Amino acid sequence: MDTSFFLDYLVSQPFYYGQIAHIEHIRPRDARFAELEQPLLTELDDCLKRCHLLPLYTHQTEAVNRARQGKNVMVVTSSASGKTLCYNISVLQTLLTQPDSRALYLFPTKALAQDQLRTLHEDFCPDLFKTTDFATFDGDTPPSGRSEIKKNTRIVLSNPDMLHVGILPNHQQWSRFLRSLKYVVVDEVHTYRGVFGSHLAGVLRRLRRVCHLYGSEPQFVFCSATIANPGEHAEELAGLPFVVVDNDGAPHGGKDFVFWNPPLIDDSKTMRRSANYEAANLFTELLANGVRTLTFARTRRLTELIYTYTRDKLGSIKPALVKRVKPYRAGYLAEDRRKIEHELFTGKLLGVVATNALELGIDIGDLEATILTGYPGSIASTWQQAGRSGRGKEQSLSFLVGLDNPLDQYFMRHPEFFLRKNFENALVNPDNPYILRAHLLCAAWEMPLTNADEKYFGSALSKEKDELVARGVLKERRGKWYLSASISYPSQDINIRSASGENYALIDTSAGSLLETVESGIAFFQIHQGAIYLHQGETYLITKLDLATHTAYATPTQANYYTQTKELTDLRILKTLRTKNTRHAKVFLGEVEVTTTVLGFKRKAQFTEEVLGEEDLDLPPQTFPTVALWFDLPDGVISRLDKDQLYLAGGLHATEHAAIGILPLFALCDRNDIGGVSTVFHSDTGKAQIFIYDAHPGGVGIAEKGFELIEELWQVTMDTIKECPCQDGCPSCIQSPKCGNNNKPLDKKAAQVLLEGLLTGRTTR
Repeated sequence: MDTSFFLDYLVSQPFYYGQIAHIEHIRPRDARFAELEQPLLTELDDCLKRCHLLPLYTHQTEAVNRARQGKNVMVVTSSASGKTLCYNISVLQTLLTQPDSRALYLFPTKALAQDQLRTLHEDFCPDLFKTTDFATFDGDTPPSGRSEIKKNTRIVLSNPDMLHVGILPNHQQWSRFLRSLKYVVVDEVHTYRGVFGSHLAGVLRRLRRVCHLYGSEPQFVFCSATIANPGEHAEELAGLPFVVVDNDGAPHGGKDFVFWNPPLIDDSKTMRRSANYEAANLFTELLANGVRTLTFARTRRLTELIYTYTRDKLGSIKPALVKRVKPYRAGYLAEDRRKIEHELFTGKLLGVVATNALELGIDIGDLEATILTGYPGSIASTWQQAGRSGRGKEQSLSFLVGLDNPLDQYFMRHPEFFLRKNFENALVNPDNPYILRAHLLCAAWEMPLTNADEKYFGSALSKEKDELVARGVLKERRGKWYLSASISYPSQDINIRSASGENYALIDTSAGSLLETVESGIAFFQIHQGAIYLHQGETYLITKLDLATHTAYATPTQANYYTQTKELTDLRILKTLRTKNTRHAKVFLGEVEVTTTVLGFKRKAQFTEEVLGEEDLDLPPQTFPTVALWFDLPDGVISRLDKDQLYLAGGLHATEHAAIGILPLFALCDRNDIGGVSTVFHSDTGKAQIFIYDAHPGGVGIAEKGFELIEELWQVTMDTIKECPCQDGCPSCIQSPKCGNNNKPLDKKAAQVLLEGLLTGRTTR
């Protein structure tokens, strides 16, 4: 597309008020090729030539060379760089030369597995393999075909969930496959972070343990978008050494990457126009001009909102296009998602608005533009989402629409910081006791635990095994540990994508059918009684939340408002793990217990944010242990606040909000993965305190990363608050959209004094 022409067109429109903060012109890049150290089988080489997959890029060549040397390989290159060939060539060569060999491919979504199955069939069948040599094995696989897959399929394409709950607990039925397993491929490894990544580490250790039982030691090939710690991350996930391949030789077309900042709409400079409205405007203009576009939203609810806005706008200017736009997100039924994917791939759809469910490498055809509604939470995800357009050699266009929060607005004011910033660390914690104990129970079901299993589960095995024995769920007999008779098939009760347990079913009462599922960790916030919930552009009122059956009931409705919960959070220190002295303050890292109670909710007008009413809720508190950082204030800073008649509680609260908003800069996480508490007097320390904690039971390393980089975090937080044009604080600096205290109290000037003291030690003017 002619990106310059379209940007000039946007600037001329009535809705343009200087939203373009920066345009980064990314130049096209030519391909770089290399030769393999050893030639491939002639028939495989001929097949690759027929599919126009040769010559190989530099990273593809290095990955294949390393894999053929017997190394575990971590490939880290850009979106659309041909990472699939990095593992397919090695695997298919092995399958052709060793007829009994097998391979297991793991993808984070069923859609990716289906997409890769289609690629294998189209490129390598029937010339080299039978169609039955490749098959997906997941929750959608009909029972009638499962036995054949276990016995005869040579490449099984699945996901970590199915490996966890379907394959490993039934490994006797998979003995033939596991005995001959040569390769385990894990794609989109950057998505396996936090709780999900920590669970995957447990699943892969269990897989290695079961393979050893059958006499196999498979190689691992991982593929990922660019992250800062690829080797470390791969080794944390698999518990094995890896070599990193990051010499990206793939070409890409030029791209204009636009930082688009919604305009301020009030004189006090505290409110910007909605980023969702801006994204819908851009989406509508691109679609109306025939530009195939994918728009990303941060949440399921916002996906539905942007779709609704766009549908209504298109209906008034180009009604024929309305049917060519759809929303897409997790929670939809599988058949609905497959239909949307197919319609996008075939060109029937002109545009889709989606959550990050479409961020990953599924082939959805050639797109010309992408819109990112808010910073996705990491540099890696930003470039993955932007890279969904311009996957060929043509010029493409991407917009990053700034949300009204500290991190997005920092990037809008400092695009150079984003563009020069290194990729973040992907964080996992395989030793998280809640996750490790779960996988030890699963492993004991698969075969009794022994002390030799420390090879797989590490030094934490002994402590956590003893804890499970003390709870009566493991029993020791002759140096082996067995599951108690009261425990049956533990994997089915463990959701590896969450630390919060069983999902809730959302039922449409008008049809008596399942609408979707909702994670239990967010159920109290999204599907409480009285909540407004959006599904495929339709509005539902939650009429009942049944805690006993994990079921919510929804009825179709019309509403010009949305709902927002109010909650109270309390924190107790359990154990201090580490301390350090910065130049002007003492910082702590430790184990804490967090208790959150959802007290009620507000009804807020859709566009004006006016509070239309409030209701109380009677929901049980949710308590979980996690890891937090906290820090003391410098001597004299409280006296200065008193002297300047500034509000200590407001300064602590504002600093907490702003720091939480900035912390995703330093850790590969989302703002929702982090929580905070601030108080002028904490009973465990006897001091004014700010706590920042991992919002997942047991912790996943986010607070630890903040502890390590605390002075950098303070500095960027200070810059964000000082540079914001508002007078008294706004969503761009110190207000938080998830604050359970309705953003009260907040004091922007007091926060600046606190941060200045932490950074410089100055407590007097």
